[in-house]
Amino acid sequence: MTSQLSAICFTTSLPAELARFWSGVLDWESAAGPEGDVALLPPDGTGYRIRFVPGLAPKTVQNRAHFDLTSTSPEDQRHTVARALRLGGKHIDVGQRPEEGHVVLADPDGNEFCVLPAGNAFLAGIGPVGALACDGTQAVGYFWSEALRWPLVWDQDQETAIQSPAGGTKITWGGPPVAPQTGANRLRLELAVPGAGFDAEIDRLLALGATRAGDDRTGDGVFLLDPDANEFTLHPLG
Repeated sequence: MTSQLSAICFTTSLPAELARFWSGVLDWESAAGPEGDVALLPPDGTGYRIRFVPGLAPKTVQNRAHFDLTSTSPEDQRHTVARALRLGGKHIDVGQRPEEGHVVLADPDGNEFCVLPAGNAFLAGIGPVGALACDGTQAVGYFWSEALRWPLVWDQDQETAIQSPAGGTKITWGGPPVAPQTGANRLRLELAVPGAGFDAEIDRLLALGATRAGDDRTGDGVFLLDPDANEFTLHPLG
């Protein structure tokens, strides 16, 4: 059976603080986990969680992935930005141009995210988290489309995007050039699959182009690398 996206994970030295920040920005409920982690639960009870996992590695480079938050109106965009700043976010400069219209912020641990202006047709109707926007090659977009069995909803000029058949947040890759890997990513995808199909799913992902990480065990699951060397985890359900 194909694995499902169960969580988008942030590795951070501030799991409780980041959970409070993102819970306030998104208005998602939080729940403490068993190993010092904190999860935000999607309001409709379906889809992925956002997990904040304890880790000590300091942030030194721009993340390979960030959230694009949507807006329904100019007032809504201003309200989201003001709320994020009130909760501990800050403005940052990553080379954005004023005419692009989006506001670039960082959360209290320095993780970048964008608040997009209203009228973005590509992300219309998705909800507050319009996309997980990633640096990545066309090949990695194809890999994740097959890995999750999510169809490609964009494939042009080496840029790709996928979305669950049930809708919701899109995952996008901007194509080359891709920044070189400089240590473990602070954001990663967490997949889950029924336990009876766990070993077969590892084999399927490896056949699609994943590779094993050096120390690939993580609790009851495994660490793997996608074709762009981004870490992700696979855990059994049940």
